[in-house]
Amino acid sequence: MSWPVRAQDCCYQVCLGCGIKRLFDESTFRAYGPYSYDLDRLLRLVGRRNEPGAAKDEPGKRRPAS
Repeated sequence: MSWPVRAQDCCYQVCLGCGIKRLFDESTFRAYGPYSYDLDRLLRLVGRRNEPGAAKDEPGKRRPAS
């Protein structure tokens, strides 16, 4: 698999052998969800709000910069 790639407001990895894609969570540095050759289809299957890092942020909660 490739290093994580960022496009269309998401992060994903691509298989260097066949080109299949899988979403990638930058906060945990892990791939998640199903595999798909079509990035738009993959985003529809998982749904952008289901990203593992998205649920961790609470509105109004302050986090340190470091």
